[in-house]
Amino acid sequence: MPAQPALHDLVTVVRAPSVALSGPDGQLRGHGAHGWFQHDRRLLSVLAIDLLGAELTPVGGRLAGVSGARFDAVVIGAQPGLADPTVRLRRDRVLTGEQLTDRFELSNSGLNPVEYQVELRLATDHAPVALVKDGGVADLVPGDLATLTWPEVTVAVDPPARTRDEFGVAVLTWPVRLAANESWQLTVTARGHVEPAGFTPTAAPSPGWRLPGAPADQQCAAVLDRNLADLDALLLADPVRPADRFAAAGSPWFLTLFGRDSLLTAWLLLPLGTELAGGTLRALARRQGRTTDPHTEEQPGRILHEVRRGELRTSGLHLPPVYYGTIDATALWVRLLHDAWRAGLPEDEVRALLPNLRAAMEWITGPADADGDGLLEYGGSGEGGLANQGWKDSGDSIRFADGAFAKRPLALCEVQGYAHAAALGAAVLARAFDEPGAEQWWSWAAALRERFRARFWISDEIGPYPAIALDADKTPVTGASSNMAHLLGTGLLDTDEAARVAHRLSQPDLDCGRGLRTLSAASAAYNPYSYHCGTVWPHDTAVAIRGLAAEGHRQLADDLARGLLEAAHRFGNRLPELYAADPEVLAYPAACRPQAWAAAAAVTAVGQLSDWW
Repeated sequence: MPAQPALHDLVTVVRAPSVALSGPDGQLRGHGAHGWFQHDRRLLSVLAIDLLGAELTPVGGRLAGVSGARFDAVVIGAQPGLADPTVRLRRDRVLTGEQLTDRFELSNSGLNPVEYQVELRLATDHAPVALVKDGGVADLVPGDLATLTWPEVTVAVDPPARTRDEFGVAVLTWPVRLAANESWQLTVTARGHVEPAGFTPTAAPSPGWRLPGAPADQQCAAVLDRNLADLDALLLADPVRPADRFAAAGSPWFLTLFGRDSLLTAWLLLPLGTELAGGTLRALARRQGRTTDPHTEEQPGRILHEVRRGELRTSGLHLPPVYYGTIDATALWVRLLHDAWRAGLPEDEVRALLPNLRAAMEWITGPADADGDGLLEYGGSGEGGLANQGWKDSGDSIRFADGAFAKRPLALCEVQGYAHAAALGAAVLARAFDEPGAEQWWSWAAALRERFRARFWISDEIGPYPAIALDADKTPVTGASSNMAHLLGTGLLDTDEAARVAHRLSQPDLDCGRGLRTLSAASAAYNPYSYHCGTVWPHDTAVAIRGLAAEGHRQLADDLARGLLEAAHRFGNRLPELYAADPEVLAYPAACRPQAWAAAAAVTAVGQLSDWW
């Protein structure tokens, strides 16, 4: 079975909805995840340059600005009898939402002239992003060599070149002679022309982040700059109303609107302004469930999980273009609406969303509680959908302390916290806007709090903590996990209970010093490289930071924030989707980077240490 391609050693340049992934030398070689992608399609799989008869030695590759990179290579032995490199090839890459530009400069700093045949290779396989993510291989797609045009992409080169076809690869050549201290330039511009079918969002401008204060120190400033730039590069505009922007979940596989990811990103960034929150709320409200459809899992009032241009087919997954299989996005939507209002979202914008709020609360207090026990649970999708529908959505993520799999339906602990916060927020908004429902939702939240207290608390040798979930038999799933951190600040816990959770999170089986492990190192299923059973997810730790600060446990929040910043330094200040830490911080090969909520987590860590709240 093909393996998912590694991303950790690639240079990723992103400007949603486009992303270019190359090796450290800048070459797109057509293997693994290499390529230029747009709207879930690889438009260029090969974009590689060579000097025939000479070997290019890469000497540098780095990100440049928001959506650019610079790569340098030299030719060793270009001048007879001289060991020092005198010929350099510089490559500057710039990405926009629809266009990729590579500018090359070949320069000779030697005393003698040099001659080369410059060769550029171009090809596309037009592979769906899901196939690439699965490690699959697609055949090359033929193009028109005269115009350098392939399906949905056209390439222009300046200066013009001689062109030939080599088994589906366009090979362009230029004879170049450089005198002493002379240089030669080449510009390659690839333009996508994707048909606007289905969900095809466009790049969106930055909202202009409003910092609550200066970053605490230079390290905080560097992390802040990198991650705000990444967030700007991940912004997309709703094709229905381009003024509404949202954060795409992440590069390269998730450059689209997600419920949970986009909502949590906007929530973490509320201290920097409400514009992103408003756009995210409206983009999701437009697609809020209105009917009951078992195939898409749409239900009236439900907020979607993800929306794409077309179907998503990977090994084990077959998702429709608009998919609603998430248990938590609806509650997160309601919480964000309330918290954005508190943070200054204009009242007319809030009022316009109150019908969506009511529909969301009807789903939370109705269909989300499938068995009528007063808790939110999910049974998992049918064939082709997500088995687990919380943020830990891999098939093996919910395990007992002895490693046994928990049987669905599952009532996740953090989802009860989100729902409690949503009900309280909905009640406050109803009262503030003179709408009905406040008393009903306050009563529902109070009953949920008592049910949670009676059913979820368990103990181990360290002390009491909330179980990650209740299984199909309503048995608490043993084994400490990071999920409990999401309860902090939701109002579901009283002061003593919040203190117990804070204490449990501070223990070394969960707090590795560089963030929170998703699962206790004492659990049988723990693996520092397990996607959801041992790795560290920055957004997970960021939610803990915000919750701990809200509950008054600022020292632990500060400690977690410092750990995230130390991890960020390991990754060039760009926090990945997840990483291993046992105890050294190591890359998780398939982790997406940049990832919206990981970038927002870095901002959260900076904010915590800079006294922004």
